[in-house]
Amino acid sequence: MNKKMFFSKAIHKSITVLLLSGLIACHSNQALYNSWQVYGGNKENNHYSSLTQINTNNVISLQPVWEYHCGDAGESTQIQVNPIIVDGVLYGVSPQLKLFALNAANGQQKWNFNPLPDTINGGKANGYFMMNVCRGVTYYANGTSDRRIFYAAGAKLYCINAINGKPIALFGNGGSIDLHQDLGSRAQQLYLASTTPGIIYKDMIIIGTRVAEEMPAAPGDVRAYDVHSGQLRWIFHTIPHPGEPEFHSWDDATAYLHVGGANAWAGFSMDEAKGIVYVPTGSAVYDFYGGLRLGNNLYANTLIALNANNGKEIWHYQTVHHDLWDRDLPTAPALLTLNVNGKQIDAVAQPTKTGFVFLFNRLTGEPVFPVKEQAVPTYSELTGERPSPTQPIPVLPVPFTRQILTEKDLNHLIPDTSLSELKQRLSRYQSDNMFTPPSKEGVIIFPGFDGGAEWGGPAADPTTGILYVNASEMPWILTMVNAKHTIPSFETKLQAGIRLFRTNCMACHGPAMQGSGNYPSLLQINKKYQQHQLVDLITTGRRMMPSFQQLTDEEKNALAVYVLNIKAQQQEKYTAPLKKMTKWDSIPYASTGYNKFLTKEGYPAVAPPWGTLTAINLNTGKILWKDTLGDYPEWKAKGTHTGTENYGGPVVTAGGLLFIAATSDAKIRAFNKRTGKLLWEANLPACGFATPAVYAVNGKQYVVIACGGGKLKKPSGDSYVAFALPNKQ
Repeated sequence: MNKKMFFSKAIHKSITVLLLSGLIACHSNQALYNSWQVYGGNKENNHYSSLTQINTNNVISLQPVWEYHCGDAGESTQIQVNPIIVDGVLYGVSPQLKLFALNAANGQQKWNFNPLPDTINGGKANGYFMMNVCRGVTYYANGTSDRRIFYAAGAKLYCINAINGKPIALFGNGGSIDLHQDLGSRAQQLYLASTTPGIIYKDMIIIGTRVAEEMPAAPGDVRAYDVHSGQLRWIFHTIPHPGEPEFHSWDDATAYLHVGGANAWAGFSMDEAKGIVYVPTGSAVYDFYGGLRLGNNLYANTLIALNANNGKEIWHYQTVHHDLWDRDLPTAPALLTLNVNGKQIDAVAQPTKTGFVFLFNRLTGEPVFPVKEQAVPTYSELTGERPSPTQPIPVLPVPFTRQILTEKDLNHLIPDTSLSELKQRLSRYQSDNMFTPPSKEGVIIFPGFDGGAEWGGPAADPTTGILYVNASEMPWILTMVNAKHTIPSFETKLQAGIRLFRTNCMACHGPAMQGSGNYPSLLQINKKYQQHQLVDLITTGRRMMPSFQQLTDEEKNALAVYVLNIKAQQQEKYTAPLKKMTKWDSIPYASTGYNKFLTKEGYPAVAPPWGTLTAINLNTGKILWKDTLGDYPEWKAKGTHTGTENYGGPVVTAGGLLFIAATSDAKIRAFNKRTGKLLWEANLPACGFATPAVYAVNGKQYVVIACGGGKLKKPSGDSYVAFALPNKQ
């Protein structure tokens, strides 16, 4: 295999400029990390604060000092926001994507911006706002009078005056741009949203998007827009066009015209002094079958270093070749400077869903520690599939999760009869290699579709080179079935609805509408929706459900007849729309959904821990300490510390602390960053599935966490809670 297929060194002339600028500004002279003006703490995305007022000696006295209620939580809403704080003002987003500004010292609201009226009156989705999650906002300032907040609600990127909360009319179309633009004609009616905030470089905002995970899907191109006008400044095609680097990594020369994905949904990090933006990408569509996208599929599943001035590639490294397991790079990497064998290295650390950390020289892309191309299983029973014969495996750092599920790893907490049944089920699936291709019998995905690492990302201490990463260890089952695309000469609306459900909805909601993973059951949905309401929902999407604007009215109504069990219409003749079908519309296989491998009692099939927090010394690649993160109350009462699945990341401070919420037991905790010892914990009004922010106002240090719940079948919340030390008497 050609090494250049997944790794390329600096090949652009711009590298000379970057080298020179890097010599001028060394790491130690950069930001002091005493503010939280950027998503993830700073553009290096290290989640680090240099504040020390709250420390290992007094954190036990931490107490809540204010709570802000957004007032718009609904069924299964979430808040995944890592807020930013600028000049004593906190900027956050509500469950229904309202942007707000608070006095960061007391939580009192200054202003609120609601995107819903704008979307109803002039947006692509008529009558209902497409509620996606939003993980944060981006701040830009030019002097004291021009202060802007950029944030996305669905497919719209808004530019809001940070002082008064009003749209800045000269940006785009009256204060916003539709992110469908600049992606070509085929993307205009396809699902697209920006869930993770962009990053500022000079007078540009660089953005990525979330797209559908099945065909058809929009391109995942990375774009930079002028912060003042909203005009496109540059675009990087994550699925290369003819004549662009790595176009040859796709066997089909027309794939770029049809395949979507390879998108930078997880956000960015940046070496601002060197002018490099680091772009992690997800898998190419369709996630679990690659027979129509043969080849290594660059730049999918790749960390890309781009020249932030013009979007040109500097280097790239592909972490999974020809991904068949939905192994997106789930978070922006962390930047830090290491001391490896006495040599200073400006590095970039990329955690993955699989529990690996890929560690590179930030300027050249050369691995800091060896990465071996390891032979992996290549047999696939799925016609047309051709898995990659090798996959890159880092020798160091040491993996921070278990990666293979064997019989000895099964959950020993359950009764013997349940364990025996669990062993029998495990024997039906392939579980001996993390790169076993998908099959109709089923393969185990472990540590899971949701990590390992996830979108919360790691924390990295720039003073020590230690990386802190939380992880879930939940086995999932991936099972493939034949997909049916042929439309019979006569079909009832019920038959058409079943066929369309299997093609478009089964992967999330399961073959019998029972729900799967974090996706809800649809079995009682007819008690909530009438036919026209469900058709509207299919058109617009909602939260984590993408829109299906590519479906015709006939197809949406047939889906509604099946899903809502509308018996009066089930035997009516279905009139198929005239649609030209190509091979790209007829992927021959589909998955049966995102199914967790659980015991009969509903617990993870694997033995605890089910959630972990790990400190890795990146200077040596070795684990410094590892602890279990979170508890199931019923097991804690029996003296068993199990951990829980977790969403949201940690924050590390110069005061010797590591703060993290993330767990399903609705707590926020502080650990000693050197030893992993739990020092403090507090109950939250709802699960804090988000990353905390650490900041100071008028000399007082605060820790704030968004408490939105909504995941893992937990109640939804609507509040942000801030903690601080008591005032001195």
